[in-house]
Amino acid sequence: MNYHNDIRTVMTLDAGGTNFVFSAIQANREIVPPITMPAEANNLNKSLANIVEGFNKVKSTLKSNAVAISFAFPGPADYPAGIIGDLGNLPGFRGGVALGPMLEEKFKVPVFINNDGDLFAYGESISGFLPEVNKLLEDAGSPKRYKVLFGVTLGTGFGGGIVRDGELFIGDNSAAGEIWILRHKFERDCFVEEGVSIRAVKRVYSKISGAPIDMCPEPKDIFNIAEGKIPGNKEAALTAFNTMGEVIGDALANASTLVDGLVVIGGGLAGAGKLFMPAIVKEMNGVLKTLGGNPVPRMETKAFNLEDEWERALFLKGEAKQVKVPGTDKTVAYDPLKRIGIGLSRLGASKAIAVGAYAFALNSLDKRDISE
Repeated sequence: MNYHNDIRTVMTLDAGGTNFVFSAIQANREIVPPITMPAEANNLNKSLANIVEGFNKVKSTLKSNAVAISFAFPGPADYPAGIIGDLGNLPGFRGGVALGPMLEEKFKVPVFINNDGDLFAYGESISGFLPEVNKLLEDAGSPKRYKVLFGVTLGTGFGGGIVRDGELFIGDNSAAGEIWILRHKFERDCFVEEGVSIRAVKRVYSKISGAPIDMCPEPKDIFNIAEGKIPGNKEAALTAFNTMGEVIGDALANASTLVDGLVVIGGGLAGAGKLFMPAIVKEMNGVLKTLGGNPVPRMETKAFNLEDEWERALFLKGEAKQVKVPGTDKTVAYDPLKRIGIGLSRLGASKAIAVGAYAFALNSLDKRDISE
């Protein structure tokens, strides 16, 4: 389901608390210069008017009519119905706003709204991480293939999305993949996003270095401190990312136990992956205990860091062998190594979300045509 040669056009929106950025996608590529409008976060009428104006401006630049509008918008929301709920960063939308139906009335095309974590995962499943891993397995001569992808984004928050066999899994309440609300490994009364975000990295660096939190460097600078590229407390910088990795690993171990698929990580903090990926995989491959004190593997599967050359080779090789069929002279292939790979975004979060939004719209339209 790769639409890289599709001639249909879909109008898109990148919705933030400060600005709305509008564009259009054709064949998985942006075909118009982005158009920015203020979000007017506290004024619903102005915000809705700017959304309509933004799409009208995009529409006026297109050489052919768009077949749909598809975009990510913050939640909570009833995404299939296109209704936006009580948003923290867009308070004007509180009480429930039927944004999707409104845009359908205005533009007379189907409108699809999703969570950014969902669309990130969908984009990476279509032309990013998932097909790349399956191609590596094919090239290595392995019969193993993956159909499930859990995507997470690291930045201001901790988002997530699940794709299974080419379909986005959103759940019965548009709440599937909401990894941010899992329990924090160390702060048991807190949700995990408090340990997996920009503020989390800064908090740990501030605590160890003694720097006041309001004067703490941004994660990009903390990364450069850890790399020894700029002055600062290197130990605090390394610990900040390692701690975040451990917290991520705990959350992913819980999620992967239920989802059982590849994991791809994107977002602004993913650029520091080399510093936190080892801690993620170590945590996921840790142990629990029985009440009698006997160790039990944390997961039924083994996690591999696909950004590490040695671990990637082990992952691709597996433990494939031939086993005899009792009572015959035949054998069948068997690989007893249950494994999942963890890696970084191949498209980048913004492009993955755009590809995901485009593909979700076209896939939904194609399914409608078949059903009709």
